[in-house]
Amino acid sequence: MSNSIQKTLRDSAAMRWTALLLLALASFCSYIFMDILSPIKDLMQETRGWDSTAFGTMQGSEVFLNVFAFFLIFAGIILDKMGVRFTAVLSAAVMLVGACIKWYAVTESFMGSSLEAWFNNNLNYIPVFDELGVSPFYRGMPASAKLAACGFMIFGCGCEMAGITVSRGIVKWFKGREMALAMGSEMALARLGVATCMIFSPFFAKLGGNIDVSRSVAFGVVLLCIALIMTIVYFFMDRKLDAQTGEAEEKDDPFKVSDIGKILSDGGFWIVALLCVLYYSAIFPFQKYAVNMLQCNLSLTLPEAGSFWAGSQVTLIQYFIMLVVAAAGFASNFQKNKTHQYILLCISVLALVAYCYMGYMRQSAEAIFAVFPLLAVLITPILGNYLDHKGKGASMLVLGSILLIACHLTFAFVLPAFKGNDLGGVIVAYVTILVLGASFSLVPAALWPSVPKLVDAKVIGSAYALIFWIQNIGLWLFPLLIGKVLDKTNPGVTDPTAFNYTAPLVMLACLGLAALVLGVILKAVDRKKGLGLELPNITAE
Repeated sequence: MSNSIQKTLRDSAAMRWTALLLLALASFCSYIFMDILSPIKDLMQETRGWDSTAFGTMQGSEVFLNVFAFFLIFAGIILDKMGVRFTAVLSAAVMLVGACIKWYAVTESFMGSSLEAWFNNNLNYIPVFDELGVSPFYRGMPASAKLAACGFMIFGCGCEMAGITVSRGIVKWFKGREMALAMGSEMALARLGVATCMIFSPFFAKLGGNIDVSRSVAFGVVLLCIALIMTIVYFFMDRKLDAQTGEAEEKDDPFKVSDIGKILSDGGFWIVALLCVLYYSAIFPFQKYAVNMLQCNLSLTLPEAGSFWAGSQVTLIQYFIMLVVAAAGFASNFQKNKTHQYILLCISVLALVAYCYMGYMRQSAEAIFAVFPLLAVLITPILGNYLDHKGKGASMLVLGSILLIACHLTFAFVLPAFKGNDLGGVIVAYVTILVLGASFSLVPAALWPSVPKLVDAKVIGSAYALIFWIQNIGLWLFPLLIGKVLDKTNPGVTDPTAFNYTAPLVMLACLGLAALVLGVILKAVDRKKGLGLELPNITAE
């Protein structure tokens, strides 16, 4: 009888996985909105007059307040003072507010309004920021891009806050249980948001044959409304768990200014922080331009109007097949029966082939890039299990950096050579995108578990806050840089599908090269100091 009394929601597998699902789906929705305009960059130029510089400046604005107003630090303080529940709901609400502003900025209602006139005449010069060359606006920037940037800044504050709280919530519900699996599952589902965005953003923008980019953003806003509802449900579940356990809500250590000196003098911290900013800067900003890059480097011919491949129903069928790829591949990792495992793997591979065939027949750059997270979904549990039981974290960082370099150089030099060969180009694109997605899974899986081994446990919370802040600098800078480099290296180009992407891709490959050098240094430091980066996370079975 006493055992039944002591049983809590956390002891029920169904309840703790429900809690994870609520948090993971909220992350899924935020990932979709994060790149909602990325697959329709060409339409933004055609319908709203956003050149690459305007597009890149707007995209980089997502993390502007996190970097220059130190909102990341404030988010940590809010989390510490108010706890996971309140911060989860607050972050979802903040994301929704920012998303609504961004949506209004790209609607027809904004065009020709007095607010548009105000944005045209203002925010052309921001004291100090202009002198430093880091202003989120510039003279001549379209008014819609300025207002969208304002909304995206607010969204970015909520998004970063959500990232911190989701991880904290998983630790709370899965501590001592299937934590690695839970974190891998959350990451896999969130990454599927990228694919969902790539497929449905153009779908809604072109729905009914009438192009309206605001429909794509409205789709993201609706999803963020759902995400807010999910966090509210999680709030009550989490509160009930605390009532059952009688424990005070677990909170993160606060960011301490006094810790900064100790952290910044730690060589291990700088290696991890620089690896983080270099690697993530070569991935997330690239996602924002990847579809347009494919449009410029592949010989794509739209299918005949009225055919099955030109219809809207094929989008839904292809998305369903993508979900089969992800679900079967992910589930195959947890089958004890080898026969069942191989059956699921075969289903996943066959569905992937079917998906790729449909993307080729649709001649859709968005559908082609949507395969990006699929291999990552399949191998994330494998990598987590390998790191837990075999180790080799530093070696994975090096391998991930090598794959990153190879992929960006392939996009820069190999893919353009296949222009005119539609089948060959699409095959090269698919393979490279899948490998890049695998690299995206490889590095974070090895990077984050390495932090506690490199940084003093007394300042680990503050170290994470500083690492995220430094990472956000790259996520602000490189979307902007890619846009500027595109415009500078393509003077006079007005066709949004005729840009030469060689220079930006080489720049991203250089980030991978720098990350590779740091990875090799990290391995040397590990050997010299015995940090245990190559050792398994689980030391005793």
